[in-house]
Amino acid sequence: MITRLEKTLYRLEAQHACLTWAFEQIADKPGLIFELGLGLGRSFNHMRHKLGARAKDIVVFEREVRCYPDCQPDDDQLIIGNLDETLPAAAAKYAGKVVLAHSDVGSMDKGHNAYMSGLVSKNIGPALAPGAIVMSDLPLDIVGCTPHPLPGNARDDRYYLYTKTG
Repeated sequence: MITRLEKTLYRLEAQHACLTWAFEQIADKPGLIFELGLGLGRSFNHMRHKLGARAKDIVVFEREVRCYPDCQPDDDQLIIGNLDETLPAAAAKYAGKVVLAHSDVGSMDKGHNAYMSGLVSKNIGPALAPGAIVMSDLPLDIVGCTPHPLPGNARDDRYYLYTKTG
């Protein structure tokens, strides 16, 4: 059995490895990046720094902003509200324009995780461009997407990757 500390460490290692891999994959693909769940802003901050000029293409979804001050998205990048309302509307607005979606909306509550997995799975698909990448801390079942193997240094079941087919 692994400890809670090890679970966190392995999840962060997998998240970092998946982000690094995804940045390489989308380097020459125009489009938007969805960040579902700002939290403290660590992954948004990482994306913003690593993507350089593409940082303007990040659209962040958060119920209530409580991030570190230096991890605050610009107002024009931020969609505030419950994901069950904001994601379907944004998926329709940005249909076929998202090349990377990073979903980090899991918690310690299994019921919440099942709900959020279903919510993201049901609503993210229309936003995705052909060949888009979806990264998630929760397993997803997105119509038109197939699971993708994790990068070599990421542990299974700590993060999940999917690609949009067609």
